[in-house]
Amino acid sequence: MACSKICSGNLPELTDEIIQYFRNDFSTLHSCILVNRLWCRLAIPLLWEDPFSIPNQNYQFIKILLYNLNENDKTQLNENYRINNNNVFFSNALFNYSSFIKRLNTQTLRFSVENWVTNLANNFENFANLIYKLLVKTFIENEVNLYSFEVVLLTSRDQKYFNDILELILENSKFVYNIRNLVLHLSLLPGVINIIPFLNFLISNCSSISSVYFKISRNFTLSIEKYLSEIIISQHNLKKVSFEYNTSNLYNSLLLTLQNSNCSNTLNTIVFYCINFKNVITYLKEVFNNLNVLESIHIFYCLSLNSNFVQQIINTTKPFKLRSLFMDEILQIYSLQLLLQRFGNYLENFGFEFGDSEQKQQLLEILVKYCTNIRYFDLAGPHNININLAFSLIENNVQNLNYLFIEFDLDFDDCHLSDDIIDLSSTILRNLGQILPSKLEYLCLELNLNAGDLEIFLKNCQNTFIRKLLIKTIVLNEFEDILSYIKEYIMKEKRVEYLAYSEYGFSSIMDDLFSLKDEVNEFKLYNIKVRRYCDLYIRTYDFVNNYYSNSKKDM
Repeated sequence: MACSKICSGNLPELTDEIIQYFRNDFSTLHSCILVNRLWCRLAIPLLWEDPFSIPNQNYQFIKILLYNLNENDKTQLNENYRINNNNVFFSNALFNYSSFIKRLNTQTLRFSVENWVTNLANNFENFANLIYKLLVKTFIENEVNLYSFEVVLLTSRDQKYFNDILELILENSKFVYNIRNLVLHLSLLPGVINIIPFLNFLISNCSSISSVYFKISRNFTLSIEKYLSEIIISQHNLKKVSFEYNTSNLYNSLLLTLQNSNCSNTLNTIVFYCINFKNVITYLKEVFNNLNVLESIHIFYCLSLNSNFVQQIINTTKPFKLRSLFMDEILQIYSLQLLLQRFGNYLENFGFEFGDSEQKQQLLEILVKYCTNIRYFDLAGPHNININLAFSLIENNVQNLNYLFIEFDLDFDDCHLSDDIIDLSSTILRNLGQILPSKLEYLCLELNLNAGDLEIFLKNCQNTFIRKLLIKTIVLNEFEDILSYIKEYIMKEKRVEYLAYSEYGFSSIMDDLFSLKDEVNEFKLYNIKVRRYCDLYIRTYDFVNNYYSNSKKDM
């Protein structure tokens, strides 16, 4: 009865909550459109929040966005490029799709436009640049209420395109006035664009940003340092800040700004990604002690995680938590032990790469001792470690573990794997299944498979439901049919919701299950959605940023 009421639209609030749950599940959202008018009206805005970032599309949606161009702009396209209502523009549109745009990334917008115009005009660059500018103009004229604005200027083309819309943005403050999420990913070339007017514009017009991401290249001039600091100072509700991709001294002043601004009483999350703590270590304790509501910090592949850094962190007086720690170097085991003694019980996301086998073993022993709340574990390159310790860590965290990656750095240009990788892959498959929790959101396995070991693994984890399962392998025996075991133990048992399988074998071609349409349709009969491996693969940084984002609370 309740189900029929939802489908008929008699419970609109509950229906809206259900649709919101499918926010990033684009195939399901497309299916929702076909249910009835209410479901369609609720699903369409979610599909159009950020159409430029939806994977595997033909970019024809740009035609729909251009429907709202004014007559002067359409005339310009017709006269200069012979683009008109007959060959491009939709004659009718059911919704004002432009008005649904919530997130805009300047680089993905450029990519989408360039992919769409490739076969439409001879003067490719000028035409693409014009369409790019007209789309932004359309968004402004349709009073798009942007939630997230991501300015990505890494190449000369990125910068030239943005330079052409800069005046439009500066003249229309309402376009970005309400943004809550700001990304500045800048690696500017000299003489291409002057970014300072735009930074000044943000300082003067955007004071409600809750999350800001600074991704500033090392060679960036320090002349913008004060403007970045002013962006922080101008905010009244800044909750999250991320410092990324810079090993110079640029972030020194930005860190100090945090304690002398409005955000000292609002900032609850700090992310450090690929920076060198050597350049900011002097200020860490002072800054953290002056942030009154700081809840968590997240560290991704940063340099100088040494005793000086650890002492600064563990001697702070504020009760924040280290939620994420991902490393690609192990400098001082004793310092890491002190760090995990203080924060290990709060650590939720962990991963490491490289390091020698002795260091890895020591680190795993520390993790087993102090960390029992890990929910995201990335075990990369496990061939140099004591795999039994890794199993112990999984068992210790079985109540919380929800995302598990076990990935060899397989060389897909060479099918000759070392005996160590082959043997360790076998050990993992024979022992992993029986220690998995009853439910996993995500399991990613990149290792060598043989049919016998895979069958043992699948039998041992028959009591585990895995929402998203990814498998990538090199097939060494051309007569092994891995897919048949996946069908028998996964498809017919309906033990996963999403599946990605990719293999490299004797054909010297990477085969992805998604490309086999008959197989995809067969899995669909069992309510299993097959996806491309690259589309289903989660990048650690993206996962943590999305999970700890304030966006869902604010939208």
